[in-house]
Amino acid sequence: MTAAWRPAPGPVVCLGETMAALAPDPPRPLAEAGQLRLSVAGAESNVAMYLADHGVPVHWLSAVGDDPLGRRVCAAVAAAGVDVTRVRTDPQRPTGLLLKNPGPAGTGVHYYRAGSAASALGPDLLDGEPVRSAALLHLTGITPALSASCRALVTRALETPAAERPYAVSFDVNHRAALWPDGTAPTVLRALADRADIVFVGLDEAQQLWGADLTVTGLRDLLPGPRILVVKDGARAATALTGEGACTVPALRAAVVEPVGAGDAFAAGFLAGLLRAEPLPRALRLGHLTAVSALGVTGDHGPLPEATHIARLLELQEPEWQRYRAPSGS
Repeated sequence: MTAAWRPAPGPVVCLGETMAALAPDPPRPLAEAGQLRLSVAGAESNVAMYLADHGVPVHWLSAVGDDPLGRRVCAAVAAAGVDVTRVRTDPQRPTGLLLKNPGPAGTGVHYYRAGSAASALGPDLLDGEPVRSAALLHLTGITPALSASCRALVTRALETPAAERPYAVSFDVNHRAALWPDGTAPTVLRALADRADIVFVGLDEAQQLWGADLTVTGLRDLLPGPRILVVKDGARAATALTGEGACTVPALRAAVVEPVGAGDAFAAGFLAGLLRAEPLPRALRLGHLTAVSALGVTGDHGPLPEATHIARLLELQEPEWQRYRAPSGS
């Protein structure tokens, strides 16, 4: 495969809502919980925090309420090394909230984000800094589901042809069915994804949206626009498809404490690899390595392995990579 397109080096802007999150501690059904643990949860800020872990200069751009939860959210994201100085504080709307409800079939999520500060974001957010100076703008399919103004924001970010945009755009489909009660998700998300430079989508997610029989090859036919299309096949592998061909790297074997946040971590690792001008196989490996950090913790953001350990794993021969199992808690 010849060298694939890469975004220009430079700062990244991750744009989207982050909420305060409450979860039973210890994990149990919400109705039986004696106490709740407070953390923060947001796909785009998860990506921002992992990019910061990889040494990438990154801004998180959003809005929070003028309330204790908003201050908690900003402090948590900033503590990971992310620039939050452009986050808006809304004196009239609250910070969004979610409740996690662990159960035998997995963890359910209850959203309380209608009318939140971030739901009032609009296209004007793209006119100033830090977006104007960004090399890469990262968006997800969550934002256009929050409100009409949020959908207009994402649409505007993508409506300019890729060759004419001052920054590259990465887009994680990140379908949240609970946010799309009107059935428009398949059409809207396909149109938005096809305009981005880099797209992340899970194969099972794509099958739920666009057809149960969809394959990786069929998905590329469905989304021919992105310069790089990354298809994640659960715990099995991830494939990057470009105009030069396809590259597949198996996922690492790892113990799973909670899968929430692993997709965001993968996206951050892969983007960090691209921004370092790594070959696609190494960028995919870096995505898998970063995802393992999220799989080993109950929250969305876990610690990366030591840089020397990451470097060693990136150099493994293919058979060694496939045999490697991440230590528990790494």
